[in-house]
Amino acid sequence: MKPNKLAFALAGLLLTPLGTAFAQTTPATPPTGNASPQNPPPDQQANPQQAKQLQTITVTGSAIPRIDVETPSPVTVITAAQIARSGLTTISDVVRAISADNSGSIPNAFSNGFAAGSSGVALRGLTVNSTLVVIDGHRVTSYPVADDGERSFVDLNTIPLAAVERIEVLKDGASSLYGADAIAGVVNIIMKPSFKGIEATADVGTSQHGGGFTRKATLLAGGGDLEKDRYNGYMSVQYQKDNPIWTRQRSFPFNTGDLSSLGGPGLGGPAARAGGTNGAIMPSTGGLWQPLQACTSGPLVTDATGSYCRYDPVNLFGQLQPAMEQGGVSGRFTIKLNDTTQAYLEASYMEAKTEAPGGPRPIQNSTPHNTSGITLPVGNPSNPFAVPALISYSFGDIPSGFNYNNHNARIVGDVRGQWSDWNWDATAVINHAWLDTTQYGFISYQGLLAAVANGSYNFVNPSANSAAVRASLAPGYQKTSTTDLDSLDLSANRSLWDLPGGSAGLALGVQLRHEAQNDPTLNPNFEFQGLGNAQTKGSRDVSGAYAELDLPLFQQLEVDASGRFDHYTDVGNNFSPKLGIKYKPFDWVAIRGTWSKGFRAPAFAENGSSSTQGFITYTPPPAFQALHGGSTYVTVPYGLSEYTLANPNIKPEKSRSFTLGVVLQPTSWLNASIDYYNIRKSNLIVQADTSAALANYYAGLPQSPGVTVVPDLPDPANPAAQPRPAELIGSYLNAQQLKTTGVDLDLQAHFDFPNGMRYTTELTGTQIFQWKLRLPDGTSQSYVGTQGPYNLSSGAGTPRTRASWANTLEAGPLTVTGTLYYTSGYKEIAADVGVLGLFDGDCLSTTPAGTNFPASCHVGSFYDFDLTGSYAFNDKVSLTASIMNLFDHKPPFDPANYAGAGANYNPTWSQAGVVGRFYNLGVKVRL
Repeated sequence: MKPNKLAFALAGLLLTPLGTAFAQTTPATPPTGNASPQNPPPDQQANPQQAKQLQTITVTGSAIPRIDVETPSPVTVITAAQIARSGLTTISDVVRAISADNSGSIPNAFSNGFAAGSSGVALRGLTVNSTLVVIDGHRVTSYPVADDGERSFVDLNTIPLAAVERIEVLKDGASSLYGADAIAGVVNIIMKPSFKGIEATADVGTSQHGGGFTRKATLLAGGGDLEKDRYNGYMSVQYQKDNPIWTRQRSFPFNTGDLSSLGGPGLGGPAARAGGTNGAIMPSTGGLWQPLQACTSGPLVTDATGSYCRYDPVNLFGQLQPAMEQGGVSGRFTIKLNDTTQAYLEASYMEAKTEAPGGPRPIQNSTPHNTSGITLPVGNPSNPFAVPALISYSFGDIPSGFNYNNHNARIVGDVRGQWSDWNWDATAVINHAWLDTTQYGFISYQGLLAAVANGSYNFVNPSANSAAVRASLAPGYQKTSTTDLDSLDLSANRSLWDLPGGSAGLALGVQLRHEAQNDPTLNPNFEFQGLGNAQTKGSRDVSGAYAELDLPLFQQLEVDASGRFDHYTDVGNNFSPKLGIKYKPFDWVAIRGTWSKGFRAPAFAENGSSSTQGFITYTPPPAFQALHGGSTYVTVPYGLSEYTLANPNIKPEKSRSFTLGVVLQPTSWLNASIDYYNIRKSNLIVQADTSAALANYYAGLPQSPGVTVVPDLPDPANPAAQPRPAELIGSYLNAQQLKTTGVDLDLQAHFDFPNGMRYTTELTGTQIFQWKLRLPDGTSQSYVGTQGPYNLSSGAGTPRTRASWANTLEAGPLTVTGTLYYTSGYKEIAADVGVLGLFDGDCLSTTPAGTNFPASCHVGSFYDFDLTGSYAFNDKVSLTASIMNLFDHKPPFDPANYAGAGANYNPTWSQAGVVGRFYNLGVKVRL
């Protein structure tokens, strides 16, 4: 690891808004839910000097410490206690359970994506690159591989949970303080500032239906008192290992690719003929397919094309949850230098391993080289004919898959204090991530041609092949991808003059930052068949300065204004302003609103030395299927390649957003808020529109600008018919506009009963009203409530509603929490793959006859209910237990989703359903 020398160059001073790092003191009890809009008592309002002595805290989205923590922007706080009550055991699970997480979110279960082995959050459905994830207000380096080979984001798997004090979620644009990427909001992971004692946990869990056994252990230990000893230090260690869940461990229809019993696609076509190590051949001059050997992977099937072994790779090799192992160590040492100055050094190392095995790789592939017409020459030992023979085959004796090992090392040094009337803070961050990727079992194109030509590989009896022969066909490949983020920060804040509502506040800051990424090619020289490609390399320096002014003009009216100027060495300058207003006509109600502008600088994958090739599961439209007589060439879904080149002239994305909300606290036991948001992004960076290109291709019209459609080899059953599309080639471009609107609801109430009993209810929900993309030609595409954008990340779609409702009962040593999670259903259509509006709204998935599949063209809603509890035997030992997905609710049927191992469900929203009822048991010890 070689940190950039900028991290040591003290020529510049840097700042990121520091979350709680600005706080003079932290609250004795961390806030839960939405903070109260109540004013301080009247006597405190009348005496600004006395008010200064009260505990203050800096809330995410503001750089000014405050007593009234309810800012003009909506902020939701998730405390460590709430996390424990939820039963969720990783930062990924906690953050992605936020109701505002939507389209473009990345689940761990998406193990065949470009960013496999990672997890990311996408507030407002604006994808993972428009949500800024920070730790203690400081930026974190991105995952070394971009999502879809395009979008940079922070991997939630590499953030330690054991030492988290709370998570603050700012659901508002925040580029005026944080700079780029904070368009949809900010997720601020706030670590414990200090800790004394020892706390250890151990947990085990397993699914009722098999697979997924998990074990986890954490240790948090610290000592020293800042006030008495003038120091505090603590260290946290955590480890978790999850076993895989295989499709064959689940029931129909989540364990097969054969949906013929439901009227859907069966197992026909080349994939079925391949038959694992059975395979099939036919004379190149015509005739019928016949098995190479007796069937072992499935029954013998005969149809009009001949006989072959029925083959179901989804059932045999599909994985619903990958094997994961993650853990690490983090620590902080804080020293009080004098009465007004303290410093801390924090270091962490996290590692996350993911195993993603796949099925046998086939001979037949359309990219990067079309091998559908490969023949065994006369004289090849596996060819019984006197003429060359077409062969359909999968290399069942050569295991395939990926192993990912992601490392993240981070060091933070901070010094803060007071000088005159100023509170100041100086911070340095060094963050380096490296991802080791090992690919195995993918077939080398040149190795395949050589094996077919010289007969070195025995297709009839694969067990006779030597290890050297297999290695020549699948030599494997390893690469290490890296990202770096080094920064130096300086910030200061102070109170200014007294106003009728309190003291005006001012915060200033400057920042220098270095970012770099080096992701080598995934498929060097396009050697490996059926494997996408991506490569990214770039670096830049960023300098920024910001200011925030808070004006409590009256006791009822607060105005907050902020702005930030950034300079990027690769894309130039940007200024992001923001204005917030909070009005309290009564002590128990606050009306708040914000207006802001933001931006997102292009990722290195979008404007650097970069390119990417990926695949979507695709079925041509019914009219095209009819031209081929309904042959399996066009009715069986296949991998359509999308190849995209970086655009060095791409411009940054810009945004305009505003929020308007009401916060209510009519009593001490009820706190509620509802906030409307409206975000418009311009210069949106997207891949070129493939829907128009496909429509022109099918219509026989000239290719659309920016996209080239490459045809496949002809249909063997109808060689004169137009070939299906095999590859779409384009580049990134700035579309005109994306607009999304919606509303967030947060409600928290608690009720106290005799004998120390308390009941708490917490409801959060997000409703999307609009999510529209306007293309450069003026075409408008609407995605809310559909499975689009289908080309985006895991193709999860844009559900209209997401919500969670937690209810907790505390009775002495016993605490029980039940949490209901809900995600609404969606239409199985998507505007970005040439379906919606072009082919009469046909489903992404169709039957062999070309009709909608399912007939309703709709994927149902999903809910699951988690029940957790803990019992404290004494102050030192407590027992914890949970039943996740208590009612064993199954995921809705989704045959079009391509992220769930072909198992006909959507892992982004309903992974808990395919896991099924899951039991956890643990113990916590405090010393």
